[in-house]
Parts: sequence; C-alpha cells; structure tokens
Amino acid sequence: MSDKYVIKRAGPDAASDIRALTRRAYAPWVEVVGREPLPMTADYETAVRDHLIDLAYCDGELCGLVEMVSQPESLLIQNLAVSPDHQGQGLGTLLLHHAEKQAAQLGQSILRLYTNRDFGSNVSFYERSGFKVERTELFMGGWTVYMCKSVGE
Repeated sequence: MSDKYVIKRAGPDAASDIRALTRRAYAPWVEVVGREPLPMTADYETAVRDHLIDLAYCDGELCGLVEMVSQPESLLIQNLAVSPDHQGQGLGTLLLHHAEKQAAQLGQSILRLYTNRDFGSNVSFYERSGFKVERTELFMGGWTVYMCKSVGE
C-alpha cells in the first residue's frame, strides 16, 4: 500500500493545492457542525512557510496531506486531510505513521492533535490508531477533543 503513494514536503507553490484538497476533504463536515471547519479557512500561504506540510501523491495527483507544527514537548498534527476518492484506503493511517516518524526525527516523544467531537468517525479512527483523549473543551458552539499518542506506541 505505501508503494502506491509518494510523500513530499510542500513548498510555497503548493498552498492553493493544499487549500483545495482540504476543502474537499472537510466538505462533508460543514453540514454536521453548521460552519466550515477551521482547516477549510486556514491561511495556507503562511502555513507552508511556518509548518511542516507533507503531501501524499498517487499517480501524480495530490490525494492527502499531513500538516505538523513542532512544539516544545510534542509534534502537533494541525491537519490531516485525505481526498474523498482516497478515503478508506489506508492513506490516513500512512500519514499518521509518517507524522510519527517526523516526531521521532525531531526528538519529540508525543504526537498531539485535536478534532471536533461531532466528527465521530475521525475520533474513532484516531483512537484505533492509538491516540488517547486528553481533554474536551467547548469551542464555537461545539466540542474540541484534544488527543495524544506517545511516539513508538
């Protein structure tokens, strides 16, 4: 499965492709939460400069990405997005493993992420991938679930 995808670091010229993929990936959640999820409105021109964004390609087509932010004690997964055409094929898992390797290379022992509690399938996916809920907080009329995983688990 991993031979199917090529992962490359995003450059400044990738911002519009990142935005387009993220908007497609998160579109189903708009109706669930009654607004565009934050990754749909992010400033990707700034993100490609300030964050680590790795892009997954299949046959030359951008089909997934993981956006990571190095923090003092952890690596934060800011955004994990998979094209609707590639969901359910293991790409999300591959990108999580990739983020774990990036954390290890940066000397980080913890991966963190957050998601909307109403994104139930995402919360379940992260739990199946070894993430534990740290806390849940009220945010913009909904609930944000903060999760973490020790690198190497």
